[in-house]
Amino acid sequence: MTIKVLFIIFIGLGSGLAVGGGFVAFLAVLGIIPRLTQLTKTMKYIRLYEWSVVFGAVFGGWFTLNDHIFYLWDYLVIPVGLASGIFVGMLAAALTEVLNVFPILAKRIGIEGKIVILVMAIVFGKIAGSLFQWMYFVR
Repeated sequence: MTIKVLFIIFIGLGSGLAVGGGFVAFLAVLGIIPRLTQLTKTMKYIRLYEWSVVFGAVFGGWFTLNDHIFYLWDYLVIPVGLASGIFVGMLAAALTEVLNVFPILAKRIGIEGKIVILVMAIVFGKIAGSLFQWMYFVR
């Protein structure tokens, strides 16, 4: 191996460790996973949540580095996509709750008593954006 290849390997491993360390610190410092288990009342499955995030990050990184094409039955994609969306949505909800995003945003824009309307606007906006993306760009 040449010095150039060894340098590229060193840079790649160092970058991966930095990003992975930042991801773990982000989840650990903010307490996202424990808060998510509290919200869903599934505290006994906290290890499963943690390992799901770890394996998801590892396999996601691995699959993005390789060209993989999965040929799945159309109706099998629906529950997989639904489960993925639910998990990402719950993770995002736990993050916003931990950071108190909604009360701060409501106070800034002057609708302190109507946080439910703010949350529903964000939810419907997310649904509309996802449907637009899937109908326009994917199909």
